Amino acid sequence: MLPSFSDERKRKINLGGVSSAATPSAILSRVQAERLGRAEHKRRTENAVRIQAWYRGLREARRTRTAMRRAFEGDVTGITGLRCVVLIGRDDEVLGRWAGAMLQLGEDRLWAPALGEYRASWLVLMRQVALLLLQAVAESPQSQNGLAYLQILNALLSNAIAMRTLGANGTVLCSNITEYLLNHHLHGLLSQAIQRIPVSSKSSPGLPLLLNLTTLPTSTFPPDSPQYAQTLIGLFTSILTIPLLPNRLPLEHLPAFVSRLPLATLNVIKPHIPHILQSTSLEAKIHLAATLSVFMSPHYKVLPAPAFATYLHLSVALLNTFPISTLEPAASGSGSSAKPATQESLWARGDGYDSDSSNGPSTRVTVVSDFSAAPPIFPPPKIDGKTLKRLQKLTSAPHITALIASARSHTALFPSLVAYLFALTAAWPGSRDRILNVVVATTGGGLVRELYRDLVRRSPLGKDENSGNVMDPANAAHWPPVLFLADLYSQALLTMGDDEFFGTAPGGTAHRNPLSLDELVSFSRQLLNIAFALYWRDDQAVLQAASVGGAEGMVRCTWEAGREKVTRCLLGIVARDSRKPFVPRDHWLVTSQLDMSSFVDAAVLEEQQISSSSTTPSSRLLALSKRQIASMSPRLGILNNIPFSIPFSVRVAIFRHFVLNDMMARGTASRFQHRGFGGGGGRAKVQVRRGMVAQDGFDRLGGGEVDLKAPVEISFIDQFGQEEAGIDGGGVFKEFFTSLCREVFDTDRGLWLANRKNELYPNPHAYATEAHSLNWYRFIGRILGKAMYEGILVDVAFASFFLAKWLGKQSFLDDLSSLDPDLYNGLVFLKHYAGDPEDLSLNFTMAVDEFGVTNTVDLIPNGSNVAVTRENRLLYVYLVSHYRLSKQIKRQSEAFFEGLSEMIDPKWLRMFNQQEVQILIGGVNSPIDLDDLQRYTNYGGLYDEKHPTIVAFWNVLNSLDQEQRRALLRFVTSCSRPPLLGFKELVPNFSIRDASEDQHRLPTSSTCVNLLKLPRYTDERTLRAKLLQAINSGAGFDLS
Repeated sequence: MLPSFSDERKRKINLGGVSSAATPSAILSRVQAERLGRAEHKRRTENAVRIQAWYRGLREARRTRTAMRRAFEGDVTGITGLRCVVLIGRDDEVLGRWAGAMLQLGEDRLWAPALGEYRASWLVLMRQVALLLLQAVAESPQSQNGLAYLQILNALLSNAIAMRTLGANGTVLCSNITEYLLNHHLHGLLSQAIQRIPVSSKSSPGLPLLLNLTTLPTSTFPPDSPQYAQTLIGLFTSILTIPLLPNRLPLEHLPAFVSRLPLATLNVIKPHIPHILQSTSLEAKIHLAATLSVFMSPHYKVLPAPAFATYLHLSVALLNTFPISTLEPAASGSGSSAKPATQESLWARGDGYDSDSSNGPSTRVTVVSDFSAAPPIFPPPKIDGKTLKRLQKLTSAPHITALIASARSHTALFPSLVAYLFALTAAWPGSRDRILNVVVATTGGGLVRELYRDLVRRSPLGKDENSGNVMDPANAAHWPPVLFLADLYSQALLTMGDDEFFGTAPGGTAHRNPLSLDELVSFSRQLLNIAFALYWRDDQAVLQAASVGGAEGMVRCTWEAGREKVTRCLLGIVARDSRKPFVPRDHWLVTSQLDMSSFVDAAVLEEQQISSSSTTPSSRLLALSKRQIASMSPRLGILNNIPFSIPFSVRVAIFRHFVLNDMMARGTASRFQHRGFGGGGGRAKVQVRRGMVAQDGFDRLGGGEVDLKAPVEISFIDQFGQEEAGIDGGGVFKEFFTSLCREVFDTDRGLWLANRKNELYPNPHAYATEAHSLNWYRFIGRILGKAMYEGILVDVAFASFFLAKWLGKQSFLDDLSSLDPDLYNGLVFLKHYAGDPEDLSLNFTMAVDEFGVTNTVDLIPNGSNVAVTRENRLLYVYLVSHYRLSKQIKRQSEAFFEGLSEMIDPKWLRMFNQQEVQILIGGVNSPIDLDDLQRYTNYGGLYDEKHPTIVAFWNVLNSLDQEQRRALLRFVTSCSRPPLLGFKELVPNFSIRDASEDQHRLPTSSTCVNLLKLPRYTDERTLRAKLLQAINSGAGFDLS
């Protein structure tokens, strides 16, 4: 090897030496490292000691266990063997050997040592052995020794075997062992064992023994003992909550198991229901409810009242904990599974309580402390199809019918029954109407009557002397009857005609209202007080979040939802009273609880604040629901939800204030200026040909280019194409508007039909739904909205069911009589038909005639193949009524209301009912007050109030009857009804001007400016004759 001359192999020597200097940080680091080293060494030493001790203990235990095994082998069935079994513990070989040996000796030999000299030790040891056996079974119920373990346990827990062997002492010993196991989770361990056996293994030999063990303690302890209650709690929290428990049991063993369940003494667990709910998961609660429905429903008739009441109470508590999405999964796919959801959705429910629209989920406001994170959303538990099907049977007609029939035989059960039925409607909101229909059909209205007379009438809720304490927690128990009655009676009203409601229907009491009119007066007052108290609150957020039942949650309903139920029922009763009054004067008013002056001012201010809010788009303002309005303003909430509680005149004044505020926002606050009176610039100019008023009006104003809320100047084009001379100071527009309304509401145009009362409604024929026709409806809505906005009265009457569409309300059977009396009578006959409705060969279809061609329309999917039966006939009555009154004119009504909404905010209209809206449109259909007319009449020319002709004129008017007075009013103003707030609201005022001295000339009028041109007649006789001739001839503006 050649020598290396590089320095790689040289030893490196530092000739500078080692520095002895150390920094403080280095010293601290070294000290810390040494301390950690010592701690690590100590830890390792201690661990080594522990490991050595453990190993020595393990070695000693093995040696001891080996010794105990030898001792056990020497005395397997004796006291020594029993001690060894306990000391050895969970050893399947030893336990199996001991259990097999004891079974060979028989049950008597198992209990025999309890009478020997070691009886005290035997009891202590046997309790521990029983627990070892139970734990072994829970871990592996289908093991080789599992059957022997179960047989031993059944013998130890059987009071009958213990008494047969030991006599009276047997019960004491058996009770002692059983109590020990109960305190060590007997039912929890049995539940583990049952669930470890596959559902398909119904033939498992250990399954009947396991089920027997679950109920054996009930034969050992008396029902009034704590141990008995503990046993029932174990059953309800651990056994009956097992998923698909009925499907796990062999069919031949199922009746025996159900018969051993302590159903008759179920009332023992009533005080423990809160504990049962707290100690079970949501999924366990769902399975408990499903299993109870299977085991309990066949025994309704034989259940003692206390046990039945406890079952209902527990069921209510369980149902109130279930998420709605769990019990009503979204319908998907096709086939039979989708059919029930489809039919249930046919009962229209909307935000408007009786809304005609099919709105989506309502908006909810949630109070949060932080916007950065959304509240957690927990997905609902997945439920197997069999369990879900069992739960859905709770809402079936056979189950509800059997439940009601059994429960009504016990008077004391009635409150519990009502709470249970209400809980069903809350847990299945999509099936609510079907459930209510079954209740109504099953009881024939009897339950409504009993509910009111036995529970609601006696309730403190809503009483005049207690109206302000509706949210008192002490009243929580009174809410389910009130809310359920509100729901039930609202549902009954859907298919109750006016003759039935007012008790004038033929056929005896079976066809009459379940509540008398006197009872309805009291009931409606209760509802009004409740509704008013809940609307008249500043803390509306509390109503959205808090439950009616308080923290206990025994009523699954928020205050807001409860308020809506009460309001819906209240509106149904008010609607009947508005057509045919039956309540005392001022019954609906709450003026005694309000200062009307401040109420009006505050309502106007709050509406102005909402409308002018820069954060709220105008399109959203039009869509504000009743619920949203109530959450923003208590006053507007009252006006939009229970407007009848405020006097009509006050609401009209508020309406006028709303319009005035809107005008002020547009800079046209004066109605005189707005309509051109007194001049004013910036008005849209529209030319209209005489004889083509409707078409030209549609062409110029129907497209939305012209803002009808702004002033519009009309000029007429004569037959020669020349613009007529004159300036529109308001009169020309009034003439145009009067002519336009006369044409567009003419039934010969094909857009409108008239019922027997000559009230208009949209033509339901198919051509009326074409785009061009819908544009006309939209235009007519704008024009009528313009009239309401300006305060111009229009002499036209609309059908009540059509007016209901403006207010977002449904129309029901009671409205059908005005449209199609024959169909109405047929549906009433079907509703009360005593025979089998299937004999009538009806199905869920509707025959529609279009120009002589009859088409069949399905009311539900595949309706031609669905027969009308006793169970679904109320749905058929509802669907036929809904189709005729709403669905056929839905598109026409929507187009009309779209145009109307451009002029009048929908929330303004919701302050009125149908009859009141008609008054807003056409004035009050009441006697003409001549004193009021005379007070607000203006005179022109040579006339003043003392002129002989004027004195004679008023004398003649006083001698005319009401029809003649209306004819005069129509002759001068184009409307036969006076303004709803009196003639001071007539713009311009009623005026009289002289028109020559010619005694043969007829009076004429200018309806555009409400002007009567009256010749200076010299005597009353001539004046009367000429005036009657003029007003009855139809002459008017064209003769002047």
